[in-house]
Amino acid sequence: MTDSRVARDTADVLPADQRPDVSEEGEASTPAEPAAAAGTASSPPVSWNALRPILLRHHFYAGVLIGPFLLVAAVTGLLYTATPQIEAVVYRHELHVTPDGDPDALSAQVAAARKAVPEGTLVSVTPAPGRTDSTRVVFEKPGLPDNYTQTAFVNPYTSEVLGQERTFAGWWMPVRAWVDGLHRHLNLGEPGRIYSEIAASWLWVEILGGLALWLTTPRARNRIRRIVVPQGGPKGRKRTMSWHAVVGVWASAGLLGLSVTGMTWSVHAGASIGEIQSALAGPSPAVSTSLPAADKKPGAGPAAVNDVGIDAVVAAAHTAGLRGVMNVSPPTEDQATYVVKENTRSWPERHDTVAVDPATGTITDRANWADYPLLAKMTSWGIDAHMGLLFGPANQIVLALLALALIGMLLWGYRMWWLRRPTRTEGFALGRAPARGAWRRLPGWFLAPAVLIAAVIGYYIPLFGLPLLCFIAVDTLLGHLQRRRTDRTEAAA
Repeated sequence: MTDSRVARDTADVLPADQRPDVSEEGEASTPAEPAAAAGTASSPPVSWNALRPILLRHHFYAGVLIGPFLLVAAVTGLLYTATPQIEAVVYRHELHVTPDGDPDALSAQVAAARKAVPEGTLVSVTPAPGRTDSTRVVFEKPGLPDNYTQTAFVNPYTSEVLGQERTFAGWWMPVRAWVDGLHRHLNLGEPGRIYSEIAASWLWVEILGGLALWLTTPRARNRIRRIVVPQGGPKGRKRTMSWHAVVGVWASAGLLGLSVTGMTWSVHAGASIGEIQSALAGPSPAVSTSLPAADKKPGAGPAAVNDVGIDAVVAAAHTAGLRGVMNVSPPTEDQATYVVKENTRSWPERHDTVAVDPATGTITDRANWADYPLLAKMTSWGIDAHMGLLFGPANQIVLALLALALIGMLLWGYRMWWLRRPTRTEGFALGRAPARGAWRRLPGWFLAPAVLIAAVIGYYIPLFGLPLLCFIAVDTLLGHLQRRRTDRTEAAA
């Protein structure tokens, strides 16, 4: 083996801060000890100096390759934060009314909506939660896409139908539904959800990896001010990296929260999280929609049962303590009772549910939000915070700042990569990646559990595990090809 080959292999396994031109700040450091000494030395204990080059390489590759997914998620998420205000302007005629005396009976409002949507099947009614709000009457209608309904908006004081809109999940107006679809699946349907799940599955990895790199940067260990203020000075890679790091530190907690909550309703990771939640906390309480045996009539469907009417049902729910935004669904072939659910998603949240006997107007069952498992509550809080609903405008502002922070971090990261390109190379050249091979310095007792942990995480979060396998396979192949080219070059020389 030639001296140059020994030196190259030794450089590959040295920590970044001991290898020329491969440290995080791109500065050459003191040359390593002779290669012969490196070959005979025993493996040192695992330390941050040994782990840092591995973290740096994986942080770099994940940033370059997953960055586009994260950038799209951040831009569309930033747009989503403004949708409540956009809706208030675009749909002000349907959503808001001028108070005028006492509201009409809810049954009269529903009857007016039925006339406006004669081909629809009544799904739910949301009585006006405030004096300036309209009543929403939601119908299933033939020809609508999955999860879409036709909603009639009724003036509660005149029972006039103000307009109709095709709504998503009975609530999102068309503008918000379109922006929400853009953020979740690029409006491509289920196949498009792969993009957002990849982004959510890797965001926490990038944030934690970046924090570890920042904490182990030698020059940042003893300087508290670097936590608060980005480094000044001339424009260049060092200044760009300072902004990338400091903004990342400030935004890390919020971005980790967005990553976790984003995975909770993803296709693959969401299913795993749901299984874990059910195993740890058990199922959430739900009301029974069956009538008591004494109230059942043989062969009688919902239309054959005496119905006290929706006004009496809502009055019973109010007497039971339900308040705020409420959703009333009527009896169906599969649901013998009315179901009234609280849907107040701002703090403090209210999600109590009652089942009401349509013949008597009495409460037949109840599920209280207070009885939900803590994990179920935390999931609900996290999702509502992710959507900007939990704390109103303040929540929206925080989400917008987090989106801007992520966009800035990604652009600074790509700029750092660009500034690492060989400046003396003619023509176009990409920035250099951090050197490979540092994992060979780690002992087996450390590598084995690390690989096992990564495999378990990859199993439960598949769109983290599959890209990681692809990264490792491609990187291994490229390293093999590079060594073969170097061997041929040295043999020819």
